[in-house]
Amino acid sequence: MSLARLAVALLAGALFGFGLSLSGMADPARVLGFLNLAGPHWDPSLAFVLGGALIVALPGLALQRRMARPVLDRDFHLPDTKAVDGRLVAGSALFGLGWGLAGFCPGPAVSLVATGLPSVLLFVAAMAAGMILHDRILAQRPS
Repeated sequence: MSLARLAVALLAGALFGFGLSLSGMADPARVLGFLNLAGPHWDPSLAFVLGGALIVALPGLALQRRMARPVLDRDFHLPDTKAVDGRLVAGSALFGLGWGLAGFCPGPAVSLVATGLPSVLLFVAAMAAGMILHDRILAQRPS
């Protein structure tokens, strides 16, 4: 990896982690408050965070579609298929289940590993085990 790519990756990761922390996405109680639509203390504030993410992502996606290749790589690394199949639906459901039960999604959980909290470490270990299981077993099977 070139020094420029490494510097950009470090900057992007630091900015992403800072944004997660600043927005409250790294606070499981706040996330669960947002996901509990029927609860008496529903917290809609994270909807603004998600809206802000769309405001940033949509122009970036439009720009990417006009570019022949990324600035710091040979190719864009995009999915080969756009099909919605059972594996995609099951993976999405598993992601949502984990998010709803623990209040973490992968980005905020990884950013919170440095806290050393047992709940964070357990979540990240389970997430890593799931990724390894997928790569070693499930990804080897035909769809």
